[in-house]
Amino acid sequence: MNYTVEKLEKNKAKITVKVDAQDWQNALQKAYEKTKNKYQIGGFRKGHVPYKVLVNAYGVGVFFDDALDIILPQEYGKVLEQEKELDPVDTPEVGINAISDATLEFTLTVQCKPDFTLGKYTGLEIARDKVEVSEEEVQAEINAKLEEAGAWIPVVDRAAQNGDQVLIDYSGSVDGVKFDGGTAEKQTLTLGSGMFIPGFEEQVVGMNIGDQKDVNVTFPEEYHEKSLAGKQAVFAVKLHEINIKDVPTLDDESVKDISEFDTVEEYKASVKSKIEEKKNAEADSKLENDLIQKIADDSKVEIPQCMIEQQIDDMIQEFEQRLQYQGLNAKDYYKYTGMTQEKLRENYKEMAEKNVKLRLTLDALLKAVQVPVSDEEIDEKIADMANQAGKTFEEYKGYINEQYREYLRRDLITSKLFEYLKNNNTIK
Repeated sequence: MNYTVEKLEKNKAKITVKVDAQDWQNALQKAYEKTKNKYQIGGFRKGHVPYKVLVNAYGVGVFFDDALDIILPQEYGKVLEQEKELDPVDTPEVGINAISDATLEFTLTVQCKPDFTLGKYTGLEIARDKVEVSEEEVQAEINAKLEEAGAWIPVVDRAAQNGDQVLIDYSGSVDGVKFDGGTAEKQTLTLGSGMFIPGFEEQVVGMNIGDQKDVNVTFPEEYHEKSLAGKQAVFAVKLHEINIKDVPTLDDESVKDISEFDTVEEYKASVKSKIEEKKNAEADSKLENDLIQKIADDSKVEIPQCMIEQQIDDMIQEFEQRLQYQGLNAKDYYKYTGMTQEKLRENYKEMAEKNVKLRLTLDALLKAVQVPVSDEEIDEKIADMANQAGKTFEEYKGYINEQYREYLRRDLITSKLFEYLKNNNTIK
Protein backbone atom coordinates (compact mmCIF):
# COMPACT_ATOMS: atom_id res chain seq x y z
CA MET A 1 0.00 0.00 0.00
CA ASN A 2 1.23 3.47 -0.95
CA TYR A 3 -0.43 6.51 0.59
CA THR A 4 -0.05 10.24 1.10
CA VAL A 5 -1.59 12.54 3.70
CA GLU A 6 -2.45 16.14 2.87
CA LYS A 7 -3.46 18.48 5.70
CA LEU A 8 -6.46 20.65 4.82
CA GLU A 9 -7.98 23.65 6.58
CA LYS A 10 -10.14 23.29 9.70
CA ASN A 11 -8.26 20.19 10.87
CA LYS A 12 -9.25 18.00 7.97
CA ALA A 13 -6.91 15.58 6.24
CA LYS A 14 -7.02 14.07 2.76
CA ILE A 15 -5.57 10.57 2.55
CA THR A 16 -4.81 9.21 -0.90
CA VAL A 17 -4.29 5.44 -1.03
CA LYS A 18 -3.04 3.26 -3.87
CA VAL A 19 -3.89 -0.32 -2.94
CA ASP A 20 -1.46 -3.14 -3.69
CA ALA A 21 -2.73 -5.15 -6.67
CA GLN A 22 -2.69 -8.44 -4.74
CA ASP A 23 -4.67 -6.95 -1.83
CA TRP A 24 -7.28 -5.66 -4.29
CA GLN A 25 -7.47 -9.07 -5.97
CA ASN A 26 -7.98 -10.69 -2.56
CA ALA A 27 -10.81 -8.27 -1.77
CA LEU A 28 -12.50 -9.04 -5.12
CA GLN A 29 -12.20 -12.75 -4.40
CA LYS A 30 -13.76 -12.28 -0.95
CA ALA A 31 -16.57 -10.28 -2.52
CA TYR A 32 -17.16 -13.16 -4.94
CA GLU A 33 -17.30 -15.68 -2.06
CA LYS A 34 -19.76 -13.46 -0.23
CA THR A 35 -22.15 -12.92 -3.17
CA LYS A 36 -21.79 -16.00 -5.42
CA ASN A 37 -25.03 -17.56 -4.11
CA LYS A 38 -26.98 -14.73 -5.78
CA TYR A 39 -26.01 -15.79 -9.30
CA GLN A 40 -27.22 -18.59 -11.51
CA ILE A 41 -25.93 -19.31 -15.02
CA GLY A 42 -26.92 -22.19 -17.27
CA GLY A 43 -24.68 -25.20 -16.86
CA PHE A 44 -23.75 -24.36 -13.24
CA ARG A 45 -25.50 -24.98 -9.97
CA LYS A 46 -26.54 -21.85 -8.09
CA GLY A 47 -23.65 -20.70 -5.92
CA HIS A 48 -21.10 -22.68 -7.91
CA VAL A 49 -20.53 -20.38 -10.88
CA PRO A 50 -16.72 -19.81 -11.15
CA TYR A 51 -15.36 -16.32 -10.58
CA LYS A 52 -14.10 -15.89 -14.15
CA VAL A 53 -17.42 -17.01 -15.62
CA LEU A 54 -19.25 -14.37 -13.58
CA VAL A 55 -16.73 -11.71 -14.60
CA ASN A 56 -17.19 -12.63 -18.26
CA ALA A 57 -20.97 -12.54 -17.89
CA TYR A 58 -21.42 -9.39 -15.81
CA GLY A 59 -18.06 -7.65 -15.74
CA VAL A 60 -15.73 -7.40 -12.75
CA GLY A 61 -17.59 -4.27 -11.61
CA VAL A 62 -20.31 -6.52 -10.21
CA PHE A 63 -18.00 -7.18 -7.23
CA PHE A 64 -16.72 -3.63 -6.70
CA ASP A 65 -19.21 -2.46 -4.03
CA ASP A 66 -18.69 -5.48 -1.78
CA ALA A 67 -14.93 -5.48 -2.38
CA LEU A 68 -14.76 -1.79 -1.42
CA ASP A 69 -16.66 -2.56 1.79
CA ILE A 70 -13.92 -5.07 2.57
CA ILE A 71 -10.82 -3.16 1.49
CA LEU A 72 -11.59 0.42 2.62
CA PRO A 73 -11.71 -0.24 6.41
CA GLN A 74 -8.68 -2.51 6.07
CA GLU A 75 -6.54 0.11 4.30
CA TYR A 76 -7.82 2.97 6.46
CA GLY A 77 -6.84 1.00 9.56
CA LYS A 78 -3.31 0.54 8.19
CA VAL A 79 -2.97 4.30 7.63
CA LEU A 80 -4.17 5.10 11.15
CA GLU A 81 -1.64 2.63 12.56
CA GLN A 82 1.11 4.65 10.89
CA GLU A 83 -0.34 8.16 11.27
CA LYS A 84 -1.39 8.20 14.92
CA GLU A 85 -1.47 12.01 15.08
CA LEU A 86 -4.41 12.13 12.67
CA ASP A 87 -6.88 11.30 15.48
CA PRO A 88 -10.10 11.23 13.37
CA VAL A 89 -13.40 12.20 15.00
CA ASP A 90 -15.82 11.31 12.20
CA THR A 91 -16.43 8.76 9.45
CA PRO A 92 -14.32 9.71 6.40
CA GLU A 93 -15.77 10.80 3.06
CA VAL A 94 -14.70 8.37 0.32
CA GLY A 95 -13.73 9.25 -3.23
CA ILE A 96 -12.70 6.69 -5.87
CA ASN A 97 -9.91 7.97 -8.12
CA ALA A 98 -9.28 4.82 -10.18
CA ILE A 99 -10.82 1.36 -10.13
CA SER A 100 -10.46 -1.69 -12.37
CA ASP A 101 -9.89 -5.42 -12.01
CA ALA A 102 -6.21 -4.73 -11.19
CA THR A 103 -6.16 -1.21 -9.76
CA LEU A 104 -7.72 0.69 -6.90
CA GLU A 105 -6.88 4.21 -5.82
CA PHE A 106 -9.11 6.16 -3.48
CA THR A 107 -9.14 9.21 -1.22
CA LEU A 108 -10.45 9.57 2.30
CA THR A 109 -11.27 13.05 3.59
CA VAL A 110 -11.49 12.91 7.35
CA GLN A 111 -12.25 15.39 10.13
CA CYS A 112 -9.51 15.24 12.75
CA LYS A 113 -9.50 16.25 16.39
CA PRO A 114 -9.40 20.05 16.59
CA ASP A 115 -6.46 22.10 17.81
CA PHE A 116 -6.92 22.86 21.49
CA THR A 117 -5.36 25.71 23.47
CA LEU A 118 -5.48 24.64 27.10
CA GLY A 119 -6.31 27.36 29.61
CA LYS A 120 -4.69 27.91 32.99
CA TYR A 121 -5.05 24.80 35.14
CA THR A 122 -2.95 25.53 38.25
CA GLY A 123 -3.03 28.44 40.71
CA LEU A 124 -6.82 28.75 40.42
CA GLU A 125 -9.25 29.42 43.25
CA ILE A 126 -12.35 27.23 43.41
CA ALA A 127 -15.05 26.67 46.03
CA ARG A 128 -16.12 23.28 47.39
CA ASP A 129 -19.60 22.94 48.88
CA LYS A 130 -19.57 22.87 52.66
CA VAL A 131 -20.95 19.57 53.94
CA GLU A 132 -23.35 19.67 56.88
CA VAL A 133 -25.91 17.11 58.02
CA SER A 134 -28.92 18.37 59.95
CA GLU A 135 -30.93 16.48 62.55
CA GLU A 136 -33.94 16.83 60.21
CA GLU A 137 -32.10 15.01 57.41
CA VAL A 138 -31.15 12.17 59.74
CA GLN A 139 -34.71 11.90 61.03
CA ALA A 140 -36.17 11.96 57.50
CA GLU A 141 -33.91 9.06 56.52
CA ILE A 142 -34.93 7.12 59.61
CA ASN A 143 -38.62 7.88 59.05
CA ALA A 144 -38.37 6.53 55.51
CA LYS A 145 -36.79 3.33 56.83
CA LEU A 146 -39.49 2.96 59.49
CA GLU A 147 -42.18 3.60 56.87
CA GLU A 148 -40.66 0.91 54.69
CA ALA A 149 -40.75 -1.53 57.63
CA GLY A 150 -44.40 -0.74 58.40
CA ALA A 151 -47.29 -3.07 57.60
CA TRP A 152 -50.78 -2.32 56.30
CA ILE A 153 -53.51 -3.22 58.80
CA PRO A 154 -57.28 -3.16 58.20
CA VAL A 155 -59.58 -0.40 59.51
CA VAL A 156 -63.30 -1.17 59.92
CA ASP A 157 -64.66 1.53 62.26
CA ARG A 158 -64.30 4.71 60.21
CA ALA A 159 -64.51 6.22 56.73
CA ALA A 160 -61.57 6.40 54.32
CA GLN A 161 -59.05 9.23 54.83
CA ASN A 162 -56.11 10.64 52.92
CA GLY A 163 -53.11 8.36 53.41
CA ASP A 164 -55.26 5.23 53.64
CA GLN A 165 -54.81 2.37 51.23
CA VAL A 166 -58.19 1.31 49.85
CA LEU A 167 -59.34 -1.65 47.79
CA ILE A 168 -61.98 -0.65 45.22
CA ASP A 169 -63.90 -1.73 42.14
CA TYR A 170 -64.59 0.93 39.55
CA SER A 171 -66.26 1.17 36.17
CA GLY A 172 -65.94 4.36 34.12
CA SER A 173 -68.15 5.69 31.35
CA VAL A 174 -68.41 8.78 29.15
CA ASP A 175 -71.93 9.78 28.09
CA GLY A 176 -73.13 6.45 29.43
CA VAL A 177 -70.71 4.39 27.33
CA LYS A 178 -67.94 2.41 29.01
CA PHE A 179 -64.43 2.95 27.62
CA ASP A 180 -61.39 0.68 27.33
CA GLY A 181 -59.21 0.60 30.44
CA GLY A 182 -61.89 2.25 32.59
CA THR A 183 -62.92 -0.84 34.56
CA ALA A 184 -61.09 -2.75 37.31
CA GLU A 185 -61.84 -4.98 40.29
CA LYS A 186 -60.02 -5.13 43.63
CA GLN A 187 -57.76 -2.23 42.65
CA THR A 188 -55.37 -0.95 45.34
CA LEU A 189 -55.15 2.84 45.69
CA THR A 190 -53.41 5.03 48.26
CA LEU A 191 -55.60 8.10 48.77
CA GLY A 192 -53.74 11.35 48.27
CA SER A 193 -51.08 9.73 46.05
CA GLY A 194 -52.35 11.52 42.93
CA MET A 195 -52.16 8.28 40.93
CA PHE A 196 -55.71 8.57 39.58
CA ILE A 197 -57.43 11.29 37.54
CA PRO A 198 -57.62 14.64 39.41
CA GLY A 199 -60.70 14.71 41.63
CA PHE A 200 -61.13 10.91 41.84
CA GLU A 201 -59.29 10.21 45.08
CA GLU A 202 -60.81 13.22 46.84
CA GLN A 203 -64.31 11.80 46.27
CA VAL A 204 -63.35 8.36 47.62
CA VAL A 205 -62.34 10.05 50.89
CA GLY A 206 -65.30 9.72 53.25
CA MET A 207 -66.58 6.42 51.85
CA ASN A 208 -67.09 3.49 54.23
CA ILE A 209 -66.50 -0.20 53.58
CA GLY A 210 -69.31 -1.53 51.38
CA ASP A 211 -70.30 1.94 50.10
CA GLN A 212 -71.03 2.44 46.40
CA LYS A 213 -70.79 5.86 44.83
CA ASP A 214 -70.64 7.63 41.47
CA VAL A 215 -67.44 9.68 41.18
CA ASN A 216 -67.61 12.52 38.64
CA VAL A 217 -64.33 13.67 37.08
CA THR A 218 -63.03 15.48 34.00
CA PHE A 219 -60.08 14.05 32.10
CA PRO A 220 -57.20 16.53 31.68
CA GLU A 221 -56.95 18.32 28.33
CA GLU A 222 -53.47 16.81 27.88
CA TYR A 223 -54.55 13.26 28.75
CA HIS A 224 -52.48 10.64 26.88
CA GLU A 225 -55.59 8.93 25.46
CA LYS A 226 -56.77 11.61 23.03
CA SER A 227 -60.32 10.20 22.77
CA LEU A 228 -60.81 10.91 26.50
CA ALA A 229 -58.92 14.22 26.78
CA GLY A 230 -61.12 16.93 28.29
CA LYS A 231 -64.15 14.60 28.57
CA GLN A 232 -66.41 14.38 31.63
CA ALA A 233 -66.65 10.85 33.02
CA VAL A 234 -68.55 8.98 35.72
CA PHE A 235 -66.92 6.15 37.68
CA ALA A 236 -69.15 3.74 39.62
CA VAL A 237 -67.00 2.94 42.67
CA LYS A 238 -67.42 0.27 45.37
CA LEU A 239 -65.11 0.29 48.39
CA HIS A 240 -64.10 -3.12 49.82
CA GLU A 241 -61.27 -2.43 52.27
CA ILE A 242 -59.57 0.38 54.17
CA ASN A 243 -56.02 -0.14 55.42
CA ILE A 244 -53.61 2.07 57.32
CA LYS A 245 -49.85 1.84 57.62
CA ASP A 246 -48.69 0.67 61.03
CA VAL A 247 -45.30 2.38 61.29
CA PRO A 248 -42.97 1.23 64.10
CA THR A 249 -41.97 3.74 66.75
CA LEU A 250 -38.26 4.52 66.88
CA ASP A 251 -36.78 2.73 69.87
CA ASP A 252 -34.04 0.21 70.59
CA GLU A 253 -36.31 -2.71 69.67
CA SER A 254 -37.38 -1.31 66.28
CA VAL A 255 -33.77 -0.35 65.53
CA LYS A 256 -32.78 -4.01 65.83
CA ASP A 257 -35.45 -4.88 63.22
CA ILE A 258 -34.42 -2.29 60.64
CA SER A 259 -30.63 -2.25 61.09
CA GLU A 260 -27.62 -4.12 62.41
CA PHE A 261 -27.45 -1.82 65.48
CA ASP A 262 -28.76 -2.34 69.03
CA THR A 263 -29.53 1.23 70.08
CA VAL A 264 -31.11 4.36 68.64
CA GLU A 265 -27.91 6.34 69.27
CA GLU A 266 -25.75 3.90 67.29
CA TYR A 267 -28.27 3.82 64.46
CA LYS A 268 -28.56 7.62 64.27
CA ALA A 269 -24.78 7.97 64.23
CA SER A 270 -24.55 5.45 61.37
CA VAL A 271 -27.30 7.20 59.36
CA LYS A 272 -25.61 10.57 59.86
CA SER A 273 -22.24 9.12 58.78
CA LYS A 274 -23.74 7.65 55.59
CA ILE A 275 -25.50 10.90 54.67
CA GLU A 276 -22.25 12.78 55.32
CA GLU A 277 -20.31 10.30 53.16
CA LYS A 278 -22.82 10.70 50.33
CA LYS A 279 -22.74 14.49 50.57
CA ASN A 280 -18.94 14.52 50.57
CA ALA A 281 -18.90 12.35 47.43
CA GLU A 282 -21.37 14.73 45.78
CA ALA A 283 -19.33 17.76 46.86
CA ASP A 284 -16.14 16.18 45.48
CA SER A 285 -17.86 15.34 42.20
CA LYS A 286 -19.20 18.89 41.88
CA LEU A 287 -15.77 20.30 42.71
CA GLU A 288 -14.17 18.20 39.95
CA ASN A 289 -16.83 19.29 37.47
CA ASP A 290 -16.39 22.94 38.49
CA LEU A 291 -12.60 22.65 38.10
CA ILE A 292 -12.87 21.22 34.59
CA GLN A 293 -15.51 23.82 33.67
CA LYS A 294 -13.29 26.67 34.91
CA ILE A 295 -10.35 25.36 32.89
CA ALA A 296 -12.58 24.82 29.85
CA ASP A 297 -13.88 28.38 30.05
CA ASP A 298 -10.27 29.60 29.80
CA SER A 299 -9.45 27.23 26.92
CA LYS A 300 -9.90 27.84 23.20
CA VAL A 301 -11.09 25.42 20.54
CA GLU A 302 -13.16 25.43 17.36
CA ILE A 303 -15.35 22.35 17.72
CA PRO A 304 -16.27 20.55 14.45
CA GLN A 305 -20.01 20.28 13.94
CA CYS A 306 -19.74 16.51 13.51
CA MET A 307 -18.54 16.15 17.13
CA ILE A 308 -21.53 18.11 18.39
CA GLU A 309 -23.92 16.02 16.28
CA GLN A 310 -22.36 12.80 17.57
CA GLN A 311 -22.76 14.03 21.15
CA ILE A 312 -26.42 14.88 20.50
CA ASP A 313 -26.89 11.36 19.05
CA ASP A 314 -25.46 9.89 22.27
CA MET A 315 -27.68 12.10 24.46
CA ILE A 316 -30.84 11.14 22.55
CA GLN A 317 -29.92 7.45 22.70
CA GLU A 318 -29.36 7.72 26.46
CA PHE A 319 -32.68 9.58 26.90
CA GLU A 320 -34.63 6.96 24.94
CA GLN A 321 -32.95 4.16 26.92
CA ARG A 322 -34.05 5.84 30.16
CA LEU A 323 -37.60 5.90 28.81
CA GLN A 324 -37.36 2.15 28.14
CA TYR A 325 -36.13 1.48 31.68
CA GLN A 326 -39.24 3.32 32.92
CA GLY A 327 -41.45 1.15 30.71
CA LEU A 328 -42.10 3.89 28.17
CA ASN A 329 -41.79 3.68 24.41
CA ALA A 330 -39.90 6.59 22.80
CA LYS A 331 -42.35 6.69 19.88
CA ASP A 332 -45.31 6.99 22.28
CA TYR A 333 -43.48 9.63 24.34
CA TYR A 334 -42.98 11.81 21.28
CA LYS A 335 -46.59 11.26 20.25
CA TYR A 336 -48.21 12.12 23.58
CA THR A 337 -45.94 15.04 24.51
CA GLY A 338 -45.84 16.66 21.08
CA MET A 339 -42.05 16.49 21.23
CA THR A 340 -40.08 15.42 18.16
CA GLN A 341 -36.55 14.13 17.84
CA GLU A 342 -35.73 17.25 15.80
CA LYS A 343 -36.90 19.52 18.66
CA LEU A 344 -34.99 17.40 21.14
CA ARG A 345 -31.83 17.72 19.05
CA GLU A 346 -32.21 21.50 19.08
CA ASN A 347 -32.78 21.49 22.86
CA TYR A 348 -29.63 19.40 23.38
CA LYS A 349 -27.40 21.47 21.10
CA GLU A 350 -25.98 23.88 23.69
CA MET A 351 -25.41 21.15 26.28
CA ALA A 352 -23.80 18.90 23.66
CA GLU A 353 -21.31 21.59 22.67
CA LYS A 354 -20.48 22.18 26.33
CA ASN A 355 -19.98 18.44 26.93
CA VAL A 356 -17.67 18.09 23.92
CA LYS A 357 -15.53 21.01 25.12
CA LEU A 358 -15.33 19.50 28.61
CA ARG A 359 -14.22 16.17 27.12
CA LEU A 360 -11.58 17.88 24.98
CA THR A 361 -10.42 19.82 28.05
CA LEU A 362 -10.02 16.61 30.02
CA ASP A 363 -8.09 15.00 27.15
CA ALA A 364 -5.80 18.04 26.93
CA LEU A 365 -5.19 17.97 30.69
CA LEU A 366 -4.31 14.28 30.62
CA LYS A 367 -1.81 15.01 27.85
CA ALA A 368 -0.36 18.05 29.65
CA VAL A 369 -0.03 16.55 33.14
CA GLN A 370 1.12 13.07 32.04
CA VAL A 371 -0.05 11.15 35.11
CA PRO A 372 1.74 7.78 35.40
CA VAL A 373 -0.13 4.59 36.33
CA SER A 374 1.78 1.34 36.77
CA ASP A 375 0.62 -2.22 36.11
CA GLU A 376 0.98 -2.83 39.85
CA GLU A 377 -1.58 -0.11 40.57
CA ILE A 378 -4.02 -1.68 38.13
CA ASP A 379 -3.49 -5.04 39.82
CA GLU A 380 -4.23 -3.39 43.19
CA LYS A 381 -7.50 -2.06 41.75
CA ILE A 382 -8.40 -5.53 40.47
CA ALA A 383 -7.52 -7.02 43.87
CA ASP A 384 -9.95 -4.59 45.56
CA MET A 385 -12.67 -5.56 43.08
CA ALA A 386 -11.94 -9.23 43.68
CA ASN A 387 -12.20 -8.76 47.44
CA GLN A 388 -15.59 -7.03 47.08
CA ALA A 389 -16.79 -9.91 44.88
CA GLY A 390 -15.58 -12.50 47.41
CA LYS A 391 -13.02 -13.97 45.01
CA THR A 392 -9.25 -14.37 44.97
CA PHE A 393 -7.14 -12.09 42.82
CA GLU A 394 -6.26 -14.92 40.44
CA GLU A 395 -9.92 -15.95 40.07
CA TYR A 396 -11.08 -12.41 39.35
CA LYS A 397 -8.14 -11.61 37.09
CA GLY A 398 -9.44 -14.24 34.68
CA TYR A 399 -12.46 -12.03 33.96
CA ILE A 400 -10.32 -9.01 33.04
CA ASN A 401 -9.32 -8.67 29.39
CA GLU A 402 -6.87 -6.12 27.97
CA GLN A 403 -9.67 -3.76 26.97
CA TYR A 404 -10.98 -3.65 30.53
CA ARG A 405 -7.46 -3.22 31.93
CA GLU A 406 -7.13 -0.20 29.67
CA TYR A 407 -10.44 1.13 31.02
CA LEU A 408 -9.13 0.69 34.58
CA ARG A 409 -5.88 2.44 33.62
CA ARG A 410 -7.83 5.39 32.22
CA ASP A 411 -9.99 5.52 35.36
CA LEU A 412 -6.92 5.56 37.63
CA ILE A 413 -5.23 8.20 35.48
CA THR A 414 -8.34 10.41 35.67
CA SER A 415 -8.53 9.99 39.47
CA LYS A 416 -4.85 10.92 39.79
CA LEU A 417 -5.35 13.90 37.52
CA PHE A 418 -8.08 15.29 39.78
CA GLU A 419 -5.86 14.75 42.81
CA TYR A 420 -3.16 16.74 41.01
CA LEU A 421 -5.62 19.54 40.23
CA LYS A 422 -6.87 19.67 43.82
CA ASN A 423 -3.31 19.79 45.15
CA ASN A 424 -2.23 22.52 42.73
CA ASN A 425 -5.21 24.85 43.06
CA THR A 426 -6.72 26.66 46.06
CA ILE A 427 -9.87 24.95 47.31
CA LYS A 428 -12.06 27.14 49.50
